[in-house]
Amino acid sequence: MTGNDLQSYAPLLLHLTLAMALSGVLVLLSSLVGWRRPSTTKSQPYECGITPTGDAREPFSVKFYLVAMVFILFDVEAIFLYPWAYIFRELRWFGFVEMILYIGILLVGYFYLWKKGALDWNRPAVRRDRAS
Repeated sequence: MTGNDLQSYAPLLLHLTLAMALSGVLVLLSSLVGWRRPSTTKSQPYECGITPTGDAREPFSVKFYLVAMVFILFDVEAIFLYPWAYIFRELRWFGFVEMILYIGILLVGYFYLWKKGALDWNRPAVRRDRAS
């Protein structure tokens, strides 16, 4: 790398340095100035304003994990729309057709999950394709 290339990173380095310095100063000030009045109420776990009951390690439905994975899957795939929109004019019809194909594949996956009941919260998470 030449000296000119390294100079282009100077604003980024300055920004990162200032961000780390500011966060360090704020954490230090918070620990120096903040009140410390521990109590039994403050040391209890907080769950949305409701007093916690039962064990935190209680098993729950796998459906929560499935919905989270489906959300992440479609969310990550939707991110690919941004670079496409940025270079849309350069791609012209080829890019438009490719994106329609991409969105079509996403919709097929979405409708498959919908028909399988992966998005239905009222249905129990039991496999229905087994013969009884």
